[in-house]
Amino acid sequence: MPMTATTVLTARALLLDMDGTLVNSDAVVERVWHRWAERNGLDGGDVMKVVHGRQGHASMALLLPHRPMEKNIADNERMLAEETADMEGVVAIPGAAELLAALRELPHALVTSADVPLSTARMAAAGLPLPDVRVTAESVGASKPDPEGFLKGAAELGVAPSECVVFEDSGAGIAAGRSAGMRVVGVGARAGFHRPDVVVQDLTQVRVEALGAGGIRVLVGA
Repeated sequence: MPMTATTVLTARALLLDMDGTLVNSDAVVERVWHRWAERNGLDGGDVMKVVHGRQGHASMALLLPHRPMEKNIADNERMLAEETADMEGVVAIPGAAELLAALRELPHALVTSADVPLSTARMAAAGLPLPDVRVTAESVGASKPDPEGFLKGAAELGVAPSECVVFEDSGAGIAAGRSAGMRVVGVGARAGFHRPDVVVQDLTQVRVEALGAGGIRVLVGA
C-alpha cells in the first residue's frame, strides 16, 4: 500500500535484505543477467522480471524449466564470480548507512540470496558495515520466496518470527517474509507491486529507536 503517513511498527529484531534494500547493485545485476540471457537465447527484459531476490539457480530453473539443475548450479557459480569481480555502479541505498548505525546495538541480521564473497564485496563497495548475523546463500537449502532464510535469521537472533520486521525490495523477498509470518517494509519502486505492509522510497524514510525490555520501535515515513 502507498505510504501516506508515519507508520509505527514494534519488533524485537530487524531482518534486512541486501540487494535493492541496503545496496543498489542493479547495474551489475543487469549486466550479468543480460549476458546470460543472450547466451541462452532469452530476452533480457523478460529475464530481469524474474531474477530479483532469488538465488541465480532458482531464477534459471524458472526461466529454463527443462534444463538440468546441475547446469544451473554451474552457471550460478560462474555468475556469482562475475558479480563479485564487478563492483562498478554499486552504491548504498540512501539512508542505509544511517539505519545500520542506529541498529548497531539492536538485534538485526542480513538475509541475502548472495553468497559470502558477493555479499562481503558489495557491502564493502557500498561503504556499509556487515551485520554480525548473516544468512547467505550457503546457509540455506531453498531460495527466496521460500521463508527459510528469514526463519533462520530469526532463530539465530533468538526472536520469534512474529516479532521480526523484514526490509525487502523484491517480490520473492516480500513473499518470503510474509510466508515466515513477519511484517514487511517494502523498499523502492519494485516493492509496491508486491503488497508489503508498508512501502518507502528509500531508507531515509525509516528511523529506529530502542524500547525497554529489548524492543525496537520502527518509524516508517518519519
